[in-house]
Order: sequence, then C-alpha cells, then structure tokens
Amino acid sequence: MRHSSERVLTNSDNVSGIIAAGAKELGLSLEASQIDRLNRYVASLYKWNQVYNLTSVRRPDQIAVRHILDSLAVWPHVRGQRVLDVGSGAGLPGIPLAILMTDKQFVLIDSIAKKTRFMLQAVLELGLPNVEVVQHRVEDYRTARPFDTIVSRAFSSIREMLELTQEVLAPGGVYLALKGAYPEHELAELPAGFGVTQMVPLKVPGLDAERHVVCIERT
Repeated sequence: MRHSSERVLTNSDNVSGIIAAGAKELGLSLEASQIDRLNRYVASLYKWNQVYNLTSVRRPDQIAVRHILDSLAVWPHVRGQRVLDVGSGAGLPGIPLAILMTDKQFVLIDSIAKKTRFMLQAVLELGLPNVEVVQHRVEDYRTARPFDTIVSRAFSSIREMLELTQEVLAPGGVYLALKGAYPEHELAELPAGFGVTQMVPLKVPGLDAERHVVCIERT
C-alpha cells in the first residue's frame, strides 16, 4: 500500500489543472510542455521538501498556488533579456518565470548549499538551458554582464536588496520586489538614488492574501 503522501504527489492532473486555470486568469496561455514542466517542478519540490525542508508549503496543490502562480503573477513587469533572482531559495520566482520566458536568461543565486543543489537538479531534470544557478553570497557576486531585471521574492529588506546588488543592475534596469502587504516602512527607507516607479497589487488566482510588486529604478 502506498503512503498517503505518495498519493498526493501522484495527483498531477489536479496540479496541472490549477496551474493551467490560474495562468489563464493571469493572462497567460501556456503550452502543454510548459504546464508539464511546471507540474514536474511542483513534484520535485514536494519530494525534496520531505527531506530538506525547502519551503513551509507542503501540499502540491498549495505549492501550485502559493509558489507557481505567485511567481508567474509578476511576468508583465519583467524587463530585458537578463534576469537575476536574488535569494532564489527553491528557485522562486526564477524557475517558473524561466519556464514561461524561454527567450530570457536567468541567473538564480543563493548562498545555501541545499537550496542550490535542489535548483541545479531541477534545472537539469526540466531541461532549462536558459537558467544558471550560482551558490554565492549576494554582496560578493559580480558579473561582466549586468542584469535588466533583478527580482526578489523573499530576500531580506528592499533597502538591503538594492544596496547589495546595485553593482550588477544594468543602466535602465528595474528591481522587482515581491511583497505581501503594502511595505510602507521599507519604502520609507529606500537608499538615495532609487525611486519607486510602480506599486502594483497582484491578484494571485486561488490565493486569499495581499500581494504587491514594487518596481524600483535608479533616479
């Protein structure tokens, strides 16, 4: 007899349905291959999470909503060809966005080995040539090719994100900080030389919680 967690894991049709319907609400028309990759990513994250505790979200259907659709919700604001996902953790939002935006190059950076191991395995299994995984401290990371978009979903404060990554932001680039409730206190502490260009409420299908994306540029 299979364990109940295995039965949850194999319920891929439910997860695929949640992703497909949610993506449609977000204005996306996903190809079958993209839904398949997102579904496999959910299954892989669920499996690894049993051992490595990568996320507090346990059920595959909840992962589909709270991680996959929440990540995809920011898609209209991604700019340019090179995207840096700071403090990517389990690959969020970078991997879902890379599955969606195959024409863009993504770098996913995190300093924790178990998280980068999972991301490397997921990128290999899913066949994502447009994704590079880097295990590095953000403040020490440098590149000869700066980024058009720097996105963060769970990396410290907005101020710290800007201060630690400003050297790798391309001219005309944008920061996308994904937040829950309106981050009033964080916005009051923006470092000099940066300004908010947009504060957009996000409606994540199936998620009954406040979500915002803060778009920030150099002034």
